[in-house]
Amino acid sequence: MHVFVTGGSGQTGPAVVAELLAAGHTVTALARSDAAAARLEALGAVPHRGSLDDLDSLRRGAGAADGVLHMAYGGDFSDLADMARRDRSAIEALGRPLEGSGKPLVVTSGTLVLPAGREATEQDAPDPAGIAAFRIAGERACLDLAARGVRASVVRLAPTVHGPRDHGFVPMLVATARQSGVSAYVGDGANRWPAVHRRDAAVLFRLAVERAPAGSVLHGVAESGVPLRSVARAIARGLGLPTRSLTPEEAATHFVSPFMATAYAFDGPASSSRTRRLLDWTPAGPTLLEDLEHGDYLAAPAS
Repeated sequence: MHVFVTGGSGQTGPAVVAELLAAGHTVTALARSDAAAARLEALGAVPHRGSLDDLDSLRRGAGAADGVLHMAYGGDFSDLADMARRDRSAIEALGRPLEGSGKPLVVTSGTLVLPAGREATEQDAPDPAGIAAFRIAGERACLDLAARGVRASVVRLAPTVHGPRDHGFVPMLVATARQSGVSAYVGDGANRWPAVHRRDAAVLFRLAVERAPAGSVLHGVAESGVPLRSVARAIARGLGLPTRSLTPEEAATHFVSPFMATAYAFDGPASSSRTRRLLDWTPAGPTLLEDLEHGDYLAAPAS
């Protein structure tokens, strides 16, 4: 299969591109810079110059492929409505050439779109008042295409897709602990986050492209809920720092931004039972706490 990929040079993207290529697929991947193009070429993919705002480029890339995997997301986080609009427009552009073909379109979302306080499943609707409600428009745009002859599916990734050279939520916790001298959590720290290793996420994306049914929602979750207090304690042990509980008010100034403080206080466990049964997906990578103990998260930063 010839797969057109967006976000292939990002954090999770290279592992996904490598997984697709190892399974015998060919990959063309969106590249908005020379550096991204070079990284994709080194992986064995063919760069396709353009950006999420270049809708003609997206349509050309999708139209020349047997399937599309959309992982790119970005913009100005001070304008979440514009980010949602940009993502929705990109998904609609990617889906248009696939209409009536039965070809796959796999779009990325996150489990933070789900309601808080209980273990959510793939069949739960997103929370329009939740902290990641800006991702809902993209989910809907993708799933709407299932009624137009596209084998469209959504992969909701855990908030931490961990592994070497991670630059997501957990490294931000580590950097804040180094800077402040304490490894902090919010409240009693019993709030839970799902987690998945990057290699396992890459396998799931490949399986979704290959055989996810139209209209399916999948959860990229290996561990359904890791308490944030346990994460903070693992960071504290590795850095030789104390832990500290913060009030929500203290967290708003302790962490990088009020949004990050809200995210670190979010209790959002999620199940992937249906995804595992549907695609015969069996995560096998290290756990988040194992990665914190044995991975590169706590290595001294480069000078």
